[in-house]
Amino acid sequence: MAPRLAPRTIVVWCADWPVVAAGHAADEAVAVLHANRVVACSSAARLEGVHRGMRRREAEARCPRLTVLQHDPAAEARAFEPVVAAVEAFAPRIEVTRPGRCALGARGPARYFGGEEAVASAIAAAVSDVLAGLGVQVAVGIADGAFAASLASRSAPTSPPPVLVIEPGTTPGFLAPLPVSALDLPAQGDVAGLLLRLGLRTLGDVAAIGEADLLARFGPEGGLAWRRANGFDDRPLEARDPPPDLAATVVFDPPAERVDTAAFAARSVAADLHDRLDGVGLACPRLRIEAVTETGEHLERVWRHEGRFTPGATAERVRWQLDGWLTARRLSGVGTPGSEDASGDDSVEGGLGGGLVSLRLVPEEVVPGGGRQLGFWGGDAEADDRASRALARVQGMLGPAGVLTAVHSGGRDPAERATLVPWGDPREPARSGGGPSPAPLLVDARPGLAVGRGDPIALGPAPAHVVAPPRRKRGMGPEAGETAVWPGRIPGPAPASVPTEPRPVQVVDAAGVTVVVSGRGLLDRAPARVAWEGRWSDITGWAGPWPVEQRWWDPAAAVRKARLQLTTADGCALLVSCAAGSWTVDAIYD
Repeated sequence: MAPRLAPRTIVVWCADWPVVAAGHAADEAVAVLHANRVVACSSAARLEGVHRGMRRREAEARCPRLTVLQHDPAAEARAFEPVVAAVEAFAPRIEVTRPGRCALGARGPARYFGGEEAVASAIAAAVSDVLAGLGVQVAVGIADGAFAASLASRSAPTSPPPVLVIEPGTTPGFLAPLPVSALDLPAQGDVAGLLLRLGLRTLGDVAAIGEADLLARFGPEGGLAWRRANGFDDRPLEARDPPPDLAATVVFDPPAERVDTAAFAARSVAADLHDRLDGVGLACPRLRIEAVTETGEHLERVWRHEGRFTPGATAERVRWQLDGWLTARRLSGVGTPGSEDASGDDSVEGGLGGGLVSLRLVPEEVVPGGGRQLGFWGGDAEADDRASRALARVQGMLGPAGVLTAVHSGGRDPAERATLVPWGDPREPARSGGGPSPAPLLVDARPGLAVGRGDPIALGPAPAHVVAPPRRKRGMGPEAGETAVWPGRIPGPAPASVPTEPRPVQVVDAAGVTVVVSGRGLLDRAPARVAWEGRWSDITGWAGPWPVEQRWWDPAAAVRKARLQLTTADGCALLVSCAAGSWTVDAIYD
């Protein structure tokens, strides 16, 4: 099945753009070179015999007065941006093929502007207005596909309007008489030269040959030549989305006569700016502040942030800048317009040459937002400061222990992993029991042993051993990179809730006899049922026990118990512990 015709496409072409971007007129003999070959030249140079692809020595021999320039794609792209902006006024999603040529779909704009001829003429007029005075030849072509539309733009008449529209379905007939060199194929294989040596001089000759034959002889480049000669595009337009307008502006009516008035308005315009940035997932590390006064004076300054600007930081910089501009004007011989050396009088008039008419914030540089995690009290440091002052006032009324914050700490039990610290105190994790270092721990020699319900339980000897905590290196503390080690701690995941006080619970076997832990840290019987919160549940699985003995040297703070993880038939998961023959619930899992 033959491929369908390419969609209708508009191509805008500015002749000899590398020469124009370099600031030279068409009547100057100029050639732009890359890799010692001519990539573009002016019309005056072409009259002397210079053309694209010619070597520099030959070009200078044909035109002794030739001005040679080096190819600068970046400068050409920057100079072409106003042209692209003018075309984007007619339709979004423009593809910039290269500086000097851009393409867009014709279907939408043609319907809106009353036909393809009308929209092509309007685009040509708008681009000519942008390039007025530069002597640039602007042409617009419309055809089936970007390749044919590009050739149509080059074939457009020079008299107004410089437009050539190839009617739908007639693109192959328009292409047929054009030379093979118009295929604009990659230069590596010189397929165009081979086609000429084979006697194929026009695109019509190439189109008459079967695609399979060209593919077999020339490979992918032969297939590309056949498609272009028949008016089929090799790819769709890679159109770019128009850049969003992120600048935020506030207009003062009447003009702002005081700096504090303008700074107050800057808060709202800063919030507007950051709302726009957040809407497209961007952040701004470099900001330009622009101000216009009653006398028509335009002032601007660029600020950079070491991280990313926030609304509060932006409003703060605006006030600093207004103060700096004012001070520079009031102090004779100190600073220039735009200086931010010091703060001064709040009166704008007399310092800036009149009241402020407008204030504009423009993000000079944007970076991806990167999924920035907002603070608990809001998105900026100002909100954290407000929360801090409020908590300090509450603490003043209730006392130092009236406001506490949780700090993640080390520990063997879930209840020990959070320490409540008074607000304002150093947020340092406390060690278990408040001691200077973890105590030695008596643990089972078989940690993590899991036995299902009804499985036999080994009652043989299970020797215990003492695991001493690692010694702290001399001169090192937690702030120096030390990581606390807690042998025997409950592995993750962490439980969902931890009671403030252990809840009593009963763990029994199938006969209803209470399960106990022996001095060797072993269960004397398999647990079968558990009673807690007034109801009995069957145990569907269990793991442990894990004996723990710590702070044995202090009888008042000594802890000796064994922990067991249970799952019940009603979907609960519990962490229970046995001490002195009694069971308690230490934590509850989701």
